[in-house]
Amino acid sequence: MSHLLDQPRSRIVNLWRTVWSPRPVDLRRWALVGVVANAGITVTGAAVRVTGSGLGCPTWPKCTPDSFVPVAHADISPINMAVEFGNRLLTFVVLVAGLACLVAAMRLVPRRRDLVRLAWVQPAGVAAQALWGGLVVRSALNPVTVGVHFLISIGMLAAAVALHARAKEGDAPPEPLVHRDIRRLGYALTAAVAVLLVMGVVVTGTGPHSGDEMASRFDFDIETVARLHADVVYLVVGLTFALLFALHVTKAPAPARRAALILLGVELAQGVIGYVQYFLAVPAFLVGLHVLGSTLVWICTLRVVFALRSRGALEAPADGHDRLGSLAART
Repeated sequence: MSHLLDQPRSRIVNLWRTVWSPRPVDLRRWALVGVVANAGITVTGAAVRVTGSGLGCPTWPKCTPDSFVPVAHADISPINMAVEFGNRLLTFVVLVAGLACLVAAMRLVPRRRDLVRLAWVQPAGVAAQALWGGLVVRSALNPVTVGVHFLISIGMLAAAVALHARAKEGDAPPEPLVHRDIRRLGYALTAAVAVLLVMGVVVTGTGPHSGDEMASRFDFDIETVARLHADVVYLVVGLTFALLFALHVTKAPAPARRAALILLGVELAQGVIGYVQYFLAVPAFLVGLHVLGSTLVWICTLRVVFALRSRGALEAPADGHDRLGSLAART
């Protein structure tokens, strides 16, 4: 019996060691948790909107005027309240992952300022999102505030992906692995994907699934903004194909070619979802799937850019007891 009780305790201790006495691989794993958490809360935010639960908790920071947690309310569906409150709770998952990244980055030996700066984005972003979330509620889901809410998550996701990539690299100046023009093509692709995400926000703020009957909409023609969105999609896919072709012709490193191929596959799948949801009058399930696809396109795009350069390998520890030595040095 004592052996069974010791197992969870040892797992907690080992988990704590990955934060308090981390190796680079530990920080990388926590950064991956941050990527998943940020992508996850972005998708659940879409679920809040498509289920009409945007004002399931009509006040902020409380769920109802007299309670921080859901309580029976005559004018609000219990399901909508549960969906919105559940999304708010996921903020704490993102915060825990962000704090773990920050502590691990600050405790890493040797400490690297670039990793610490990237890690700070996560808890700072959660604080910004919490305050902005209050504005979203108080504005009755104004499409501008809702759109900015999504874009802040996209920024936090970018920082988490960057932290994940940098944690496995050295601290040397960036060394190009491909021709300068190919790197420029990668930057142009990243900018195009960013524009695509903004256009997606405009389409979302113009179309159905506002999150609540009280929510306002952009006064745009939905057909026009949808076509503009599709035009940017064609641009992104074209740039991706051009980048993939250039990488293969120049025999670029395999990781870069593989990352570009994965990105193209994700984009094509996302395009299929987009057209299907358009012709089926934007069903709620496909909207959520489309938002998931958007986050994956963004993640894969950033992975391609990081694969086009190198900052050298991590320095090997002086001996096999680096974690114990770093812990002893701090105590």
